[in-house]
Parts: sequence; structure tokens; C-alpha cells
Amino acid sequence: MRDKQILITGASNGIGLAAAMALVGFGANVAIVGRNTTRTKLAAAQIQARASRDARVSAFVADLSSQAAVTKLATEVLSRHARIDVLVNNAGAMYTTRQLTVDGIELTWAVNHLAPFLLTGLILDRLKLQAPARIITTASDAHQGAAIPFDDLGAEKAYHGFARYKQTKLANILFTRELARRLAGGGTVCSCFHPGLVASGFNRNNGPLMSLAMTLLQPVSRSVEKGAETLVWLTRVSNVDMNGGYFVDMERRRPSPQAQDAQTAQRLWEISERQCGRHWPS
Repeated sequence: MRDKQILITGASNGIGLAAAMALVGFGANVAIVGRNTTRTKLAAAQIQARASRDARVSAFVADLSSQAAVTKLATEVLSRHARIDVLVNNAGAMYTTRQLTVDGIELTWAVNHLAPFLLTGLILDRLKLQAPARIITTASDAHQGAAIPFDDLGAEKAYHGFARYKQTKLANILFTRELARRLAGGGTVCSCFHPGLVASGFNRNNGPLMSLAMTLLQPVSRSVEKGAETLVWLTRVSNVDMNGGYFVDMERRRPSPQAQDAQTAQRLWEISERQCGRHWPS
């Protein structure tokens, strides 16, 4: 990993931070993205303290719910980093109430699906220059049983926080599948993974009851280091068929039937392009 440049979103805490700290130990240069300025700076300092002697750490702050902010982030990353070898789309959240972004898009969908879709497209050319580059997205086994609600993408007819989260995790896997198909043969490898139930700050933004529930789950939850294990492995492994794959505990697994549907993946891609006003590789 020495001299490789890795960009990780959602890396001011949780598995993103744990992965960044592991990767700098292998000699990689790591750029992290967080939403909160103070937490992101503190995380960058923690990572730098763990880094091997030559590894460099940089930090970016962006609200990934805003497409303008994602576009600005991409511009800043490209201006500061002449190469990007690995993109990790890790940022994600769940919201118990329906909210709209500044772009008028439902918040969970915007952060968990459209933000990685847009950011990937904006820096894709830089990634392709470093082939074999890698694009890794944090998905979840929560996608099981979910379907993309094409007749209600804005969740206007019905909204339930966890059901919406499940839909976005399904979207992450479909995005990975379709991106892998579109980039096939070009040397850029796309994969996604399930980190497991992790004891982190996830879902503590939804009030005291949800925070209490996550605390009660801690005895059966993984550490952030264990949750990041497959992510770190995906950045380094070279003898595994990774492209388009969904991984759990460093093994390729079959996701749900809905996550394997090629027509659904293509339809979602085309709709995502319209929602972002951008067109990526055909």
C-alpha cells in the first residue's frame, strides 16, 4: 500500500476512522472526509499519529446531503491529489423522520445513495488513471428483503426510517454491480461489503431512545476495528475475484435476488443520473 492514495468518506469516526488508521499503518496516504470540522481535524491527527514514517494524511469537510457540497468536495480532492488509487464510499446514516435536503431530495436517499453515486462519477477519471484502481462502497445485510420503490423514490407515500435505510443499502449494491459492468475491462475494480453490527456512533442521531437501543446492542456488536476488517482487506487483496462483488467477513457472498437484478441496477443508474443531472460511463 505504500504511496497509494486512498479517499474515505465518513472517516471522522466509526469503521471509516478505523480503516484509515489501519491503512496508514501499511504505508498508504489517506484522505478523509467528515461532516464536522472539529471531529474531522481530530480524526486526521489521530490517523497521522498512527501513520508509518512516509504516510500522509489530509482532511476534507463536506455535507454529503448537498450535491453542491459533493461537487465542491470533488473539486478540492482533485486539486490537492494528483492521484487517487482507492475510493471508499463509507459515509451513511439513518433518519427516523422524513427530511428533505437543500436539493429537495429525501435525506437518507441523498446521503447513502446519491452522494456516493455523484462523488464517484466526479473523480472517476482520476481513478482510472491509476488502474488497477478500486471503488469500495459500504453496504449492509440490511438490504435483505428490500426493493427499490421506483414509484415512490421520494418516500412521500410512506416513510419508515429502517425500511428506507434498507432501500439505500440495496441501492449501494446495485450501484456497485452496474458500475462494475460499465467499467469492465478498464482495470477499475468495484466492490461493496457488509461490516456487520458495529458498536459505533451510527443511529445515535435519532434521539435518546435510538441511542439507548444502540447502547443495549453493544454487547453483541463488533468493534469498529472488526467492522473495518473487510474494508481494509478489499483495498489490499489481489488474488480474489472482486469486481461487482458483495463481501461479508472477507468472503464473496450472494446478496438478495433484488440486488442481483441487472435490469433494476440499470434502471436505478439512469434515474440516479437524472437526480444528479450528470451522466457517467455508458
